[in-house]
Amino acid sequence: MIGTRGVPAAYGGFETAVEEIGQRLVARGHEVTVYCRGAQAPCPQEFLGMRLVHLPALHVRSLETLSHSALSVAHCVLRRRPDAAFVFNAANAPFVPALRMRGIPTTVHVDGLEWKRDKWGGAGRHYYRWAEQYAVRNSDALIADARGIADYYRDEFAVATELITYGAKILGDVPHDRLAEFSLKPSGYHLVVARFEPENHVDVILEGYIRSGANLPLVVVGSAPYAADYTTRVLRLAASDSRVHIMGGVWDKELLDQLYAHAVTYLHGHSVGGTNPSLLRAMGAATAVIAWDVGFNREVLGVNGAFFGDTDTLAGLVEDAELSPHRTAEVGQALQGRAQALFDWDRVTDGYESLAVRLTHGYSTHELGRRRTTTSVSLAEAMEPAGRQTARGTLS
Repeated sequence: MIGTRGVPAAYGGFETAVEEIGQRLVARGHEVTVYCRGAQAPCPQEFLGMRLVHLPALHVRSLETLSHSALSVAHCVLRRRPDAAFVFNAANAPFVPALRMRGIPTTVHVDGLEWKRDKWGGAGRHYYRWAEQYAVRNSDALIADARGIADYYRDEFAVATELITYGAKILGDVPHDRLAEFSLKPSGYHLVVARFEPENHVDVILEGYIRSGANLPLVVVGSAPYAADYTTRVLRLAASDSRVHIMGGVWDKELLDQLYAHAVTYLHGHSVGGTNPSLLRAMGAATAVIAWDVGFNREVLGVNGAFFGDTDTLAGLVEDAELSPHRTAEVGQALQGRAQALFDWDRVTDGYESLAVRLTHGYSTHELGRRRTTTSVSLAEAMEPAGRQTARGTLS
């Protein structure tokens, strides 16, 4: 697994996916190697059964991911050849040919529509559009984590993708002892968890909340390593209202679970990604969600979501949530049920395992990939119980 910050997951959706899927593949008998960003000691060699390879990266926004992925691919092709490679983020597509030339079947898990992110200038947006096309032309398969992303690749490039969503952690009977460290009480605050980037609309959320007559405080968890101007704007807005509490980045999973589980609402402003892990985390915690009105979020939340596209709408929804606490709690329970039914990490792992099996048997969206072997396997065949039992233990 190449192209993420690695595990233990402490940053974003790709890292969470690698941790959840990787440990389950290990439990099924597969060998899993995860390339991790950063080579400073101490560097554990194993985590939850996954083998870790730590490599450095350039700490420059436009080069951090690419520099680390380049070193990871070089390490991968020069060492023992794995049976299959999963490359995360379409930006890493230029390194896919090196893997395939080594005879390694390769899948690219494409992200959301990165070229729409405001943090990228003209050159960055052009690069991401080009990288999408390059991933389509050179990888053996593509993974999309949302129907909207799959539809985009079908319509834009006439290519099929593997639709494999993320999973949700289902929380129950979560303690609240850690909240007192921040003078918070259960069911006593609204919550935002997001990187401070324009497409996550943290500023819009703050403006809408400040306009509201909410009695409960707004807790904001997040930061941004490369968005100084936007962060300044967010902090200035927060400073204008004593009800807003900025916590900064929080990597403590136990504390995050408590924050999600005991919030009255989770306010979600993400607009360009696919299935967002923070959104799923709130659903798994049985917390009512007020989300930016975009197709990705409607797809995940279904009929129990509340949606906003401007500050006035958000202000009204926050006030309504406080005025009807029992109804708000019921919405949270319904969202947790939806998360449990639709976003299951074991089924997500089934999808990855099935794809890996097909890749090792010669599957590719390109004729060139199919010529690697004279045998092939269909999705149905790969998922047969006997076939899966045979396959387990053979992938590395």
